[in-house]
Amino acid sequence: MRHAVRGRQFGRDSGHRKAMFRNLVTDALRYEAITTTEAKAKEIRPMVEKIITYGKEGTVYARRKAARVLYDPLVVRKVFDVIAPRLADRQGGYVRITKLGVRKGDGTPMARLEVLS
Repeated sequence: MRHAVRGRQFGRDSGHRKAMFRNLVTDALRYEAITTTEAKAKEIRPMVEKIITYGKEGTVYARRKAARVLYDPLVVRKVFDVIAPRLADRQGGYVRITKLGVRKGDGTPMARLEVLS
């Protein structure tokens, strides 16, 4: 039984799963909106919000922590210079997940994850 076991495995080993999450987080912050499966969107929302919180801190250490997760240094710069100042007055809830219905090929529930403006 899987009582109190957190997180979804997505049929991948841990290295592949972590890389997928880092890719999704990087793209979500680069484009400020991505379309993915509902389960993946729900898994990466806390990660995206934590990166934006690092951007609001604005310290060198916070920038380095964000760079550990994000693949692209330009996205790190965008988070700290564009996204975080825009969301400075919010206490949280920087990301919205909108359900889009099911994917035609396999019936997987799809969702749009977007950073609020």
